[in-house]
Amino acid sequence: MNSVILHVDMNNFFASVSCRSHPELVGKPVAICGDIEKRHGIVLAKNNIAKARGVKTGSTIGEASFICPDLCMLPPDNTLYLEVSKQAKRIYYDYTSQVESFGIDECWLDVTGSLRLFGDGVTIADEIRRRIREELGVTASVGVSYNKIFAKMGSDYKKPDATTLITEDNFRDLLWPLPVSDLLFVGRATRSKLHLWGIDTIGDLAQANFQEIVGLLGKCGAGLWQFANGLDRTPVAEGDHMPIIKSVGNSTTAPRDLVTAEDVYITMRVLSESVAARLRADRLCCSTVQIELRDTRLSVISRQRQVYYPTNLSEEILSAAFSLFRATCPRDLRQMPLRSVAVRAAQLSSEDDGAQLSLDFDAGRHARMEALERTVDRLRTRFGDRVIRRAHLYTDPLLSGFCPKNENQIHPEPFMKGS
Repeated sequence: MNSVILHVDMNNFFASVSCRSHPELVGKPVAICGDIEKRHGIVLAKNNIAKARGVKTGSTIGEASFICPDLCMLPPDNTLYLEVSKQAKRIYYDYTSQVESFGIDECWLDVTGSLRLFGDGVTIADEIRRRIREELGVTASVGVSYNKIFAKMGSDYKKPDATTLITEDNFRDLLWPLPVSDLLFVGRATRSKLHLWGIDTIGDLAQANFQEIVGLLGKCGAGLWQFANGLDRTPVAEGDHMPIIKSVGNSTTAPRDLVTAEDVYITMRVLSESVAARLRADRLCCSTVQIELRDTRLSVISRQRQVYYPTNLSEEILSAAFSLFRATCPRDLRQMPLRSVAVRAAQLSSEDDGAQLSLDFDAGRHARMEALERTVDRLRTRFGDRVIRRAHLYTDPLLSGFCPKNENQIHPEPFMKGS
């Protein structure tokens, strides 16, 4: 017997949840926008009316206002979004314990063991949609299928407030004509590579030679080919499953353009201290440091490098991050100012694991640095994050005056998709 898997995607979640508190905005174009004063002045999410008027996620507030002069703008309410997400999960748990989050507004549910109690997959999906609409005041689309990938594609197939059934008999007719970019995990770069090989639809990918796809895209290509052919059999995790942490990172949109290497260094210093403190709190070390640089045109550059030995020290993370920046960007940033910077620690391992050390590793110095940073952790935990700071940061209080550990942003809809 095939599994019966649902994918529930609450429609225009952030705009819909925010509009519940503003009934006067019913029937009007609405966008959730960042804080202009903090230079987060972009559209984070929008309702269907705004979308139909041409408002796009990721556009600046100025661009959105020009396209839609009567656009109603609301600030994000992350606390409210999290609460509604928890309320939705309480509904899902009435039908199964296998509930796996895929973002704050999406979940997979394996209801195979619940069919005798609640009816078939479509019946359960329709019941969940009704309860979300009546109990939470928002709508949801649900995909019903025999695997997670097709269930996800089903929830995207028809919106809003709809149920779509994708089976072994109909998936070729429904999904193969769609653009290959509609397949989960196919981003711009992958789509471009496939296009060069004449692969533009999901059906093209499914019917392509498996070995050629693997040769073109590697292990990722093997997975995508299986997805397109309906061969995914990844199980839905239990509700209390904690996913493995694959990376720890922080980013910030600077209060002004970063036009010198010193500007970037100060910003990366604050980010690196936050990333290192979070690693130590989870008893983790990283072997790879990644950076992401976004310029004033919103173009993104990502780079990464391995460190000589696993670390959770801010000095070592900063050194790797800043060297990546110097190798990537020209000395004069005034020709291409940076708007935002991210520092991320990846290839994680437990700090208790043994590691192969280089011959020039100074164990004594490393131990002293670790003791110092852990002392700073304890002071900040007890007296606040600003109780002790590096003197260098006071050279530009505007750039260094943020606390990424406490000011993590929930970005409603990812407006820059890579891969």
